[in-house]
Amino acid sequence: QVQLVESGGGLVQAGGSLRLSCAASGRLSAHYVTGWFRQAPGKDREFVGAIRWNGGSTGFADSVKGRFAISRDKSTVYLQMNSLIPEDTAIYYCAVGLTSSLITTQRGYDYWGQGTQVTVSS
Repeated sequence: QVQLVESGGGLVQAGGSLRLSCAASGRLSAHYVTGWFRQAPGKDREFVGAIRWNGGSTGFADSVKGRFAISRDKSTVYLQMNSLIPEDTAIYYCAVGLTSSLITTQRGYDYWGQGTQVTVSS
């Protein structure tokens, strides 16, 4: 079993930055992927980005490419969000998939965190 806890959400003005953390605990092998998703009010949950634990390669949605970055340190994964815009307002979730592929779909992930709210004011 794997437990995920997100933190770092909050209120920020447009153009600002936030860094979200996803701390993982439990039994994880070296071959898994951590993804970030977000869900805005009235919208479906969407893929934001992901990082492979083994090798550290990353992938991002077009909507955040060039503004967001993902990094990892031991069992914690970080989502650095820069140049935030009001459209980035959502609940952000991290998830772990027991695979080495950079998965962009929700069903590819096995464990989910509880989410953290990010609000970007204009």
